[in-house]
Parts: sequence; C-alpha cells; structure tokens
Amino acid sequence: MARSKSGIDKNLTNVVEDLERTPVNAHQAQQMQQKVNDRRHRDINNRDHNKDMDPSH
Repeated sequence: MARSKSGIDKNLTNVVEDLERTPVNAHQAQQMQQKVNDRRHRDINNRDHNKDMDPSH
C-alpha cells in the first residue's frame, strides 16, 4: 500500500473519507456507488494485459 511521508496509509485514508460521506437521497447514493463501480472497472481494464500469443503479426 502507498504510504505518505508521515507513515499514514493513503489508501486507507481514502476509504475512510469515502465512508464518512453520507448520501442525502437515493439519487446521490446511486451516483456515489456508480463512481466506485466506474473506478473498479477502470482498474480491472488497466490490469488486463494479456500477451498476444499469435505470431502471425
């Protein structure tokens, strides 16, 4: 995990900040969840680096 100079875990700090936010209504809650889902989807796409095993190129 990423650690800042002060020894505080930045990833955990971000999680705590996300948990501290309380949605005002159902629409805002859905928007917050969609933001998390989009970030996870982006992370999955960035990690998907399959090697091209086809030598015909």
